[in-house]
Amino acid sequence: MGGRGPVVVIGAGLGGLSAAIHLAARGREVVLVEARGVPGGCCGTADAGPSGEYRFDTGPSVLTMPDVLAETFGAAGADLEDVLPLRRLDPFYRLAFHDGSRLDVVGGAERMAAGVRALCGPAEAARYLRFRRRLGEMFEAEWSSFIDADMTRLRGMARPYALMRLAAAGGFRRLDRFVAAHLTDERLVRAHTFQALYVGLPPHKALAIYAVVAHMDTVGGVYFPARGGMHAVPRALAAVAEKAGASIRYGVRAERVETGTDGVAAVRLDTGERLPASGVVVACDLPRAHAGLLPEGAGDWRLRRPRYSPSCLVMHFGLDRRLPEQSHHTLHFGREWGTVFSALAAGRPQPDPSLLVTYPESDGTAAPAGHSTLSVLEPAPNLAGGADWDRLTPYLEDRLLGRLAGLGYGDLSAAPRETFDPPAWERLGHTAGTPFALDHRFRQTAWFRPSGRSRRVPGLHFAGMYTAPGVGVPPALISGRLAAARILEGAR
Repeated sequence: MGGRGPVVVIGAGLGGLSAAIHLAARGREVVLVEARGVPGGCCGTADAGPSGEYRFDTGPSVLTMPDVLAETFGAAGADLEDVLPLRRLDPFYRLAFHDGSRLDVVGGAERMAAGVRALCGPAEAARYLRFRRRLGEMFEAEWSSFIDADMTRLRGMARPYALMRLAAAGGFRRLDRFVAAHLTDERLVRAHTFQALYVGLPPHKALAIYAVVAHMDTVGGVYFPARGGMHAVPRALAAVAEKAGASIRYGVRAERVETGTDGVAAVRLDTGERLPASGVVVACDLPRAHAGLLPEGAGDWRLRRPRYSPSCLVMHFGLDRRLPEQSHHTLHFGREWGTVFSALAAGRPQPDPSLLVTYPESDGTAAPAGHSTLSVLEPAPNLAGGADWDRLTPYLEDRLLGRLAGLGYGDLSAAPRETFDPPAWERLGHTAGTPFALDHRFRQTAWFRPSGRSRRVPGLHFAGMYTAPGVGVPPALISGRLAAARILEGAR
């Protein structure tokens, strides 16, 4: 474990690529193996159309906290603006409510307050500014002590001052009550609680600590690569990793992590090769890894009764036109709110789902000239609910097409399209058919999330959204850095 031998990273998702960059930049020999032919993991890509002329991002569409990306590239001496130019979206989101009103989420406190004032009145705008300051306080209390910190040891949670700050900021209340205590307009409450779905929970069950997601989105801003869509992120990470000295092998599957008397010893590949390893970072779907890839004794009690996030149905469309008034991200809220979350919990589709529509008009590589792409996501139950998806998927597709037509997007039934439902996510390697991994209930948060280090197998580490800090682009990148730091500390 304390040696300087090769480190094998399994999985070229964002967590694995981050670990490879940090290790290679510090002079370690790194071999990254990826079963697919391209990097990205969840941050994938797909084509549609007769000649594949439309390209879609099949993973995350919301990119926040660009400083985390900059720090990852900077570890290898690369500059974010050189390798992956980003543009800040304006607006970050367009929020369209069921009553026909809408609110653009924009940068700047006063500019945002002006929009709230026009929608909800001056009193609510004043409340919004106070709430925005409270979000900032909570973010400051959480970031360095819990999000950007190693939680592999229980003492990682034993930060009394940080816990006191978080409690004082209201972090241990329920999210919906926390927000409703500051904002009175139901539309604004929804605008600052829908982010709970990112962590797999309804607002009435999520802790208020996850209001930091709303802070990242609505205050920190939402970004997008200037060219190549979201899949440009892992491509750039892979290029920097290789430039730093890491070897990336695509189309090669890791079959078994082998151990010796001192811990991990090698990784056996499906080619029959045996890669010697003094350290291993497993950055793929963790429950599947425990089902055969990992050695005996590597189990984690935190995965004995996993609770998975809901899944989603995503339809990607190729359009033969542009939508000149369309925002990059538009969230269409349904009429219902509380009842839609109970449906997901019961394993049923939401009766009146809110839809996230992504229109990456600025990405000139996604469609032919004069054309564009549109991606629509609605929350859906994961496969644990036992639904008959052979019947359910066509029903949800038809319902979604009708909803989009009613929202003014026209008849998209004949447009080139690609659909990802929970069975499709499972075929792509996501346990329970959800690309959002474990939900973030209290007992699956921070130290209670699956550990980033194996307690019984020295040299075996984990990265990705199953470990702390959790789901999302910045957390995945942070998890890779933390895994690399533990390996480097062991070497010292």
